[in-house]
Amino acid sequence: MTQNAAADGRMPPKEPLRDWIARTLEAALAPTRLEVVDESHLHAGHAGSREGGETHYRVDVVSEAFAGKSRVERHRLVNGLLEEAFRRGLHALAVRAKAPGEA
Repeated sequence: MTQNAAADGRMPPKEPLRDWIARTLEAALAPTRLEVVDESHLHAGHAGSREGGETHYRVDVVSEAFAGKSRVERHRLVNGLLEEAFRRGLHALAVRAKAPGEA
């Protein structure tokens, strides 16, 4: 990993997308629970899928950062944090974002 990629949140070229997503969300949201699941194999042959996968993910995250936010605000926050992944080929992201006590 290059120093710049680590410092500014960019995805290092060889890092698995699942690892980058987890690292990015952990750093920004300090979650009490985080699960990142690659569901690309479930979408093989569908729009947006490509050989090698890493196109469809599910994220279950519990964080105090979501307290007082609507579902739309929570999803926008997560999607914004993962903007680089979408630029790099992430096609779909299913998000379940909860505040502590809601999970």
